[in-house]
Amino acid sequence: MRHLRLVPDVTTFDFFKHWRLWLGISVLAIVLAMVSFGVRGLNFGIDFRGGTTIRTQSAEPIDVAEYRAAMTTLGLGDVSITEIFDPNFGPDQNVASVRIQAQNEVEAVSQSTIDAVEAALMEVAPDIEFVSVESVGPKVSGELIQTAALAVALAIGTVLIYIWLRFEWQFAVGAVVALVHDVLLTIGVFSEVQLQFDLTTIAALLTIVGYSLNDTVVVFDRVRENLIKYKQRPLKEVLNLSINETLSRTIMTSLTTLLALFALFALGGDVIRGFVFAMIWGIFVGTYSSIFVASALLLKFGVKRDWSKPEVDKEARKKSGGASV
Repeated sequence: MRHLRLVPDVTTFDFFKHWRLWLGISVLAIVLAMVSFGVRGLNFGIDFRGGTTIRTQSAEPIDVAEYRAAMTTLGLGDVSITEIFDPNFGPDQNVASVRIQAQNEVEAVSQSTIDAVEAALMEVAPDIEFVSVESVGPKVSGELIQTAALAVALAIGTVLIYIWLRFEWQFAVGAVVALVHDVLLTIGVFSEVQLQFDLTTIAALLTIVGYSLNDTVVVFDRVRENLIKYKQRPLKEVLNLSINETLSRTIMTSLTTLLALFALFALGGDVIRGFVFAMIWGIFVGTYSSIFVASALLLKFGVKRDWSKPEVDKEARKKSGGASV
C-alpha cells in the first residue's frame, strides 16, 4: 500500500547556508512590525476599549447573522453577537450577548443607542426580552490590557526557565527569541491589517507560543541526541541533520493543523475569525522560527558537545589516564 509523502524520508537540505540572511530578514520583519504598531496601533475590540453588553432572551432560536444584519444600519462600529449555551436554560430560553463598542470615547452607550438596538432586534425577534445592560469602562479595559500582556510575558518567561533546565542556556535563548519573534510578528500583522484585537487574540497568542515551543523542542531533542551520537561532526552539520530528520514530522503536523484552521476560517463565522487568523499566521511563523531563528541562534552561540552521563565520563577519564574526554 502506498502512503502519501509530502516530504521524502531522507532529505539533505542545507538550512544554514544563508543563516545570517534569515536572521537579518527576521530582524527587519520585527522592526517593520513594531513601526506598524507604533504608527497604526491595534484595532482593539470591546474587551480592551470598553463598551456596553446587552443580554437578550427569546423563545425563538437565535440567528446571529440576522441579529447582525439588523444592527448594521445603526452604524455602531464594532458589534459582537454571541449565542450563550447553558444546560440550565429551558427550550424557550435562547440567550444571546450583544456587545457594542464605546461611542465617542464615552464609557457607556447612551440610552437612545440602546433603544435603537432594542428596536432593531425586536424586528427580528418580536418576543425578545432584554434581561440586562452592563457597561465596561476604560479603567477595566486598561486592566485587561495589562493582564493580557502579563500573561504572554509570564508564558515566555516560564518557557525560558523550562528550556534552560531541560537543555542548556543556549537552547533557552534560541527558543525564547523565536517565541518573541512569533508574538511580535503576529502583533505587527494585526496592526497592519487592522483586524480586531481582543481577548480571543490573546488566547491565540498563547496557543502560538505553545505550538511554536513544541516544534522547537522536537528539533532540540533531536539535536541533543545527535550531539551525543556524532561528537566529531561540526555543529552546523548536526543541526542540519537534526532538522532534516524531523522535517517530515514538522511539515505534516503544520499542514494537518492548517487544514482544520482554514475550515474554521471559512465556516466558523466572525466570532472566531480573529482567533483563527492569528493561529494560521502563527503556524507559518512558528514553523519558520523553529528552524531559521531558534536553530540559527543555537549555531551562533554554540553548545557543549559532551551530553553523556557523568558515570560514563568518569569511566572514560580513567581509561584515558585522567585526561578529559
